[in-house]
Parts: sequence; C-alpha cells; structure tokens
Amino acid sequence: MSFRRIALIGKPRSAESESSLQQLREFLRKRGCEVLPEGDTKADLAIVIGGDGTMLAAARDLVRHHVPLVGINMGRLGFMTDIGHQDMQSGVGAILDGKYAIEERSLLDAEITRAGKSMLRTIALNEAVIGKRSQGRLIGFELRADGEFVYRLRADGIIVATPTGSTAYALSAQGPILHPTVPALTLVPLNPHTLSARPVSVSDRCVIEIVMVHSIDARAHFDGLALHDMVEGDRLILKRSADAVRFVHPPGYHYFATLREKLGWSEAIEKRRATD
Repeated sequence: MSFRRIALIGKPRSAESESSLQQLREFLRKRGCEVLPEGDTKADLAIVIGGDGTMLAAARDLVRHHVPLVGINMGRLGFMTDIGHQDMQSGVGAILDGKYAIEERSLLDAEITRAGKSMLRTIALNEAVIGKRSQGRLIGFELRADGEFVYRLRADGIIVATPTGSTAYALSAQGPILHPTVPALTLVPLNPHTLSARPVSVSDRCVIEIVMVHSIDARAHFDGLALHDMVEGDRLILKRSADAVRFVHPPGYHYFATLREKLGWSEAIEKRRATD
C-alpha cells in the first residue's frame, strides 16, 4: 500500500507541535506527498504528533473512515505513538518507502439506555469506565456477560478495557496486560468493597451489560473523551465493534520492546548491556 495523501494531526495550541508539523509538512512535500488538512477523511495515512491522548482522539475520529494512523511521540509514555520525535523524518521516510507493518486494534461499541431509551452511543478504543464523581460515596452496579450474572458490587467503579486499554487506566488499577492479538476484554473493579473481587478477562465476543443499582454522582467515561451521567436503572451495554483501528508501525517495532521501554522492565539488564 502506497501512502501519498497524508493528513497531519497535532496537539492543539502546542508551539512545539506546530513546529514539528511544519517540519513534517516540508519533508512530506519534498517526498512528493500531498499534505491534507487535519481531519481530512480521504487521506491514505494520518500522522499524529503528540501523545496517546492525541492519538486516541484521532483514532476515534477516523476509524469509521478506515484511515490508518502512525504516531510521533511528544507525550510521556506513548504506548500508541511509535516514532520518537528525534526519529521523525527517518521513521516516516521508512514508512513512505514501504517498510512498515499494519496492526488492527479492536474497539468497543457502547450504548447507555435509560428506561429502554438510548441516551448515548459512542466508541472506546482504550476503555469504558463507570466511576464516582464525589469523594467517599461508593456506587453499586450489577455486571452481566452474555446475559449471565457475574456479580453485584459496591465500589468506586469499574473499567472495561480492550487489549489496547490494558496498558492505560486499567493497568494502574492492577488489571492484567493483554497482548493486542488476544481477543479479550478485561473487567477491572475500582476499589471494591470486598477483598474477593478481582479483575476478570472474558472473550471480546461477549456482550457486557452493567446495570446501575446505587448511583449517586456516578458517571460513565469512554476513553476520557465522551461522558454521560448515570442514574439508578441505567444500563451500559458494551460489545466489540465491527470496525477496527489500524496502526502503522515503522521498522523495528516490537510490542514487548515497547513494554520494556515504557514500563521500565529489565532496566538493570539493559544498562549492563549498554556498558559491556
């Protein structure tokens, strides 16, 4: 696949991002590419300059249009932005030369219903979260998977994460890391009022339903970008989307190498190798 029509997406109101975007525009034009404005859905490729939040927003906007994405990392961790800022031109150049791999990442279709009426429809690449808004008040909910009762729980909330989202909020809540090729979702309770509640992984073909039982100041979040207040009786229904986000990886990308780098695994070993 040849990438010739390229949309550039940068973090809003960032001087550093604007400077990098201008450098990249000039580089792409020299390579004979047509540079499209941000959000153009006719692009062959979208290049995102920023962190995971910028990439999340771009992926949500473009997934229905099947535009693949690659990220230039200018954030903190950058699990979804593969190319380091200092390697921007060499990384993008290699992709333009046809040296890349495309990986599809699953996402969730989400719907909130109230008394049988749809209140919100959205998507989630990382996670859907129901949480409390005020301090000191637990919320209560009932969880079902494919119609089967799982549990009723009082907690600060619950995260339903995709493999992509398993290294985001769910990781900080002690959820498992899911490799992107694993067809699963992880259900991670937030500070449950019981010692026995633990994260559970289920097939991503399951339909997850969360029913609010006690929901003073409860709110649902989707990738931290879409949100909706929840009241008692509300239902959040989650299922795997028919669409998928396509990430373009440059040469040398390896998932576990990314985890080692971002999470600091084997730091002592890597430092010793560097000095040998």
